[in-house]
Amino acid sequence: MKRRRIGECMNYDVLIIGAGPGGIFSAYELIQQDPNLRVGVFEAGHALGGRKCPIDGNKIKSCIGCKTCSIMSGFGGAGAFSDGKYNITNDFGGTLYEYIGKKEAIDLMRYVDTINLAYGGEGTKLYSTAGSRFKKQCMQNDLHLLDASVRHLGTDINYVVLENLYEYLKDKVEFHFDTLVESVEVLADGEEGYRIQCKDASYTCKDCIISVGRSGSKWMEEVCKDLSIPTNSNRVDIGVRVELPAEIFSHLTDELYESKIVYRTQKYEDKVRTFCMNPKGAVVNENTNGIITVNGHSYEDPEKQTENTNFALLVSKHFSEPFKDSNGYGESIARLSNMLGGGVMVQRFGDLIRGQRSTRKRIEESFVTPTLNATPGDLSLVLPKRILDGIVEMIYALDKIAPGTANDDTLLYGVEVKFYNMEVEVDEHLQTNYKGLYVIGDGSGITHSLSHASASGVYVAREIAGNQN
Repeated sequence: MKRRRIGECMNYDVLIIGAGPGGIFSAYELIQQDPNLRVGVFEAGHALGGRKCPIDGNKIKSCIGCKTCSIMSGFGGAGAFSDGKYNITNDFGGTLYEYIGKKEAIDLMRYVDTINLAYGGEGTKLYSTAGSRFKKQCMQNDLHLLDASVRHLGTDINYVVLENLYEYLKDKVEFHFDTLVESVEVLADGEEGYRIQCKDASYTCKDCIISVGRSGSKWMEEVCKDLSIPTNSNRVDIGVRVELPAEIFSHLTDELYESKIVYRTQKYEDKVRTFCMNPKGAVVNENTNGIITVNGHSYEDPEKQTENTNFALLVSKHFSEPFKDSNGYGESIARLSNMLGGGVMVQRFGDLIRGQRSTRKRIEESFVTPTLNATPGDLSLVLPKRILDGIVEMIYALDKIAPGTANDDTLLYGVEVKFYNMEVEVDEHLQTNYKGLYVIGDGSGITHSLSHASASGVYVAREIAGNQN
């Protein structure tokens, strides 16, 4: 472990690395708890207004290798251009509750919800599965609907909330955008705190919060290696994004908006789950470190809505011995899709079942108009058989509660991959084996959602403020 002795005073009371949801809500809560704290936020990406990606989903398919990816990095993190769904639940979205308790986790997520409402989300609807008649219907068909309350901001309102939060914070917190942190060092014996090294300057602090999100996974690995912070391998989720007429799922989405449904396959007993359901939404490209995968958005503004609903079907894979690189496995499958399709591929469900490649003509003649200009192809050449078999089985299972899901013209886009950071070992304070060094958000491998990441930021901010007093 590298230690340096320096004679200068602390630059900051608290230094935050990463301006995603965890970093934003850490900064927000620190100022609420103690306005006199000097807080610095360092972000490798751009400010919100400067985040523009040349890949628009219709014209450019291949990554042009921007120095900083505007989709994955910058103020708001990877969630800035997401569908803006805040799921208040312990059933999915991470394992934060295992560290801080179930009640505390839910209370913090609800607190985050009140902030979102106060900064532009007022008037948006909170959906809930509590008392839903669909739970029984799902169980009768060997499907399991997970419990959650869902605040849907939409991609458009989510952006407004972030704009307003930044406007509030910019004069209270010192933001350093386009500033990559090269290393994190523990100050020498007798000097409490941490030093971060950037390209042209270094800064010190008493407490350091690392919240680098998914895009910072490789960087986080290096920091843990340099500081001998223990870690554990995590999973990767692989699957497709389904697109079909909105009417097919309207009885579910009108009441629940998003339904998280889990199915255990009969063939392999693997679990397949729905993820990121977007009623009247659009399928979009997602660029992760130059790999083009698929995702989905939806909007609160009726003028931006489509006639289709899309959602992901994902299968989790976790490797331990001798292969441990779950993310590397997911990347290899995504790269294969990019190689065959020049980006995202699309296939009609009927073509997949019949073992034939979809063509541009068959896509154009179908009754579902795609919202993403993807390359017609054959997903069976990309996805491993076990994963694809599970997805097909899940589609037939969903067809029992939403007839029409297994129609020939249902579109499958591939591949969708959800990468998770390795899990950093932290204690019940979300603190590493170094006092005052905290790891939160999706970069910790503990949270996998906007709500959990934001809640972890609030939690650590209160811990730090309590220690300062």
